[in-house]
Amino acid sequence: MPKSKRNRPVTLSKTKKKPGSERKGKVLTEIKRAVDQYSSAYVFTYDNMRNQKLKDLREQLKSSSRIFLAGKKVMQIALGRSPADEAKTGIHKLSKFLQGDSGLLFTNLPRDDVERLFRDFEEHDFARTGSTATETVELKEGPLEQFTHEMEPFLRKQGLPVRLNRGVVELVADHVVCEEGKPLSPEAAQTLRLLGKQMATFRLYLVCRWSSDDFEAYREGLAHLGAVDSS
Repeated sequence: MPKSKRNRPVTLSKTKKKPGSERKGKVLTEIKRAVDQYSSAYVFTYDNMRNQKLKDLREQLKSSSRIFLAGKKVMQIALGRSPADEAKTGIHKLSKFLQGDSGLLFTNLPRDDVERLFRDFEEHDFARTGSTATETVELKEGPLEQFTHEMEPFLRKQGLPVRLNRGVVELVADHVVCEEGKPLSPEAAQTLRLLGKQMATFRLYLVCRWSSDDFEAYREGLAHLGAVDSS
């Protein structure tokens, strides 16, 4: 008679930690190390995150700074949520601003340099489905010479009223791709990409700053984060 699996002994010393727990533990350790390594820390928020652009920024700043985008609770625990458990004096004040789309920047750069970097940072890209259209885009009836005849079936799938006229893609009626202030449909987002029309801008906003002798909040960043209490 085969042995029941229920009765098999389990050696607790050999059980493996869940990958998620290991990752969280690693982030906690790295943030605590950054608290000691860098002279100041910022909470920031953003519009239209683009991972590759952020990776490029990390590379640009790697000699002077460290950026963290992790679970909010993990970052809060690493910093501390009160004077009793904070990693350094006053740094727990950052924790309550870690909400929504936010991250941490640790840096040895002077404050003016950080503020200038965030103020000037702007990367344009194609908008994604669900993004809000920043303008109305309308195509007028007539030939669409930027598209080859092979594109005609695909354009029809995107909802464009097109046909082939002697090998040229032709719009048989005016067509509104998107309207300002309204969310982009999958078809609209794809059509804008085909047209080379970029409507998304990846921007960063400082929310607040901590150093060993100072703490301040930034009005514009607070507005984007949706925070109402900067005390």
